[in-house]
Amino acid sequence: MSGAWAFLTRKAGGPRANWLDYLTYAYLLLGVIVILVPVLWLGLNSLKSSAQLERQDLSLLPARYEQVARATVTGLEGKRIFYISDLPYWVLDWSDLPDAQKARHDLSAFLAGYEGDALYALRAHLGLLPEMTRDLVARENLPDWILRYVSMSAQARSEYDVAAIIAGLGPEDQRLLSEFLSLHPYEPSAISVQILARAPDPVTGIETLFGVSRINPTRDTTPARYVDNRSAEVVQLATATIRTERSFAPSWENYTDPLLGRAFGVNVNFATCFTNSVLVTAIATALTLLINSMAAFALAKYKFRGQVLFFVIILATLMVPPTITLVGLFKAINATGLSGSIWGVIIPGAATPTGVFLLRQYMLSIPDELIEAARMDAASEWKVYWRIILPLALPAIAALAILSVIWRWNDLILPMVAIATTKEAYTIQLCLLEFRGEHLSQEHFRLAMTMVSLVPATLVFVFLQKYITTGIANTGLK
Repeated sequence: MSGAWAFLTRKAGGPRANWLDYLTYAYLLLGVIVILVPVLWLGLNSLKSSAQLERQDLSLLPARYEQVARATVTGLEGKRIFYISDLPYWVLDWSDLPDAQKARHDLSAFLAGYEGDALYALRAHLGLLPEMTRDLVARENLPDWILRYVSMSAQARSEYDVAAIIAGLGPEDQRLLSEFLSLHPYEPSAISVQILARAPDPVTGIETLFGVSRINPTRDTTPARYVDNRSAEVVQLATATIRTERSFAPSWENYTDPLLGRAFGVNVNFATCFTNSVLVTAIATALTLLINSMAAFALAKYKFRGQVLFFVIILATLMVPPTITLVGLFKAINATGLSGSIWGVIIPGAATPTGVFLLRQYMLSIPDELIEAARMDAASEWKVYWRIILPLALPAIAALAILSVIWRWNDLILPMVAIATTKEAYTIQLCLLEFRGEHLSQEHFRLAMTMVSLVPATLVFVFLQKYITTGIANTGLK
């Protein structure tokens, strides 16, 4: 800690800081801000709930508004909108809860405290209509086709007389069955979660509780409804007078659910994807170091016909854009039977022209006399390579290893070509694409798993970055 403080308080010369010191530290501070602020913003957003992200809440911290439930119930009297106060958070968040948490709650005991329209809205919100309808069919000995009526075609429905069956039931059972079948006028009830706001009543001026769907600071007024249900009319509140209460509420389930395979609407297990990426990165890096170092050793220390030509061809491949080789790469992977396997990601990228060039340039600096001395001591070519060249080229090999880890870990194109059809072999980058679909977007999961994917590469770079600078500087690679 003292060493870090001594470095941060270092001056160009003299007891006092001069203009160059101020300029240097301003540049250092700017670099820290440019690098860390986007990552910090990503990390804080990864802890926000799905509802907070969907509202496009630009607040810095993951926070939760004090909320209230707005219910919509349709019946013979038409549509009625009202508020249900003091509902627990697990009810408000019911649709986002995993099945394990839903099973912990006794819904029958909870609904026993409600009646009328509030009961109708809550049972629909909690997804109890299908279960209650099955119980009704069994209790009243109704035909089984009622449970399939919703999924029938119009022609099939015309063969059944639903009205006659409903007419033989009691009022509450009539409503239950009509809501389940979405028959007019009983449309399915619903509950939406709104922000509980406090603001002066536009009529009386007294501070009153209101429910608002969203607060936009750029607008002068915000539409709202009375929470105490004194009126169903929408009133306009001055946005500047609205007060809300927010509490720090990080959504840790954004991390735990994908890692435990409980992410709703996602068909991949992120823990498996993480393991696949670790295997691909570790094996591919080991093969890259072995193959590239052997090729570099041959090009640096052997003299043979066509040596310069081979080296020029290897360097020339750096000028070919990777997208041009995708078709040939795809055909090669299919022809060798590697499609759908992580080996299809590991083997095609095992040798890299950048690695060959970097290691060759470093090995050129190793004296030939050491190799000749080893040969005079009856050392084989493998021993020369393994016992002399590799230890002396360790800085360059370490630099290439770090670069290879970062390349393999962040690679998306090659996995899409090789394993896009096999979800069991997905790497992290492919798994991140699964959190955004055509009909369902799980941005809270994707942000959280993006943070998880940044950790290994960041740790490798932070703790081993000195090898990158040393190895590249010694090879002359610019």
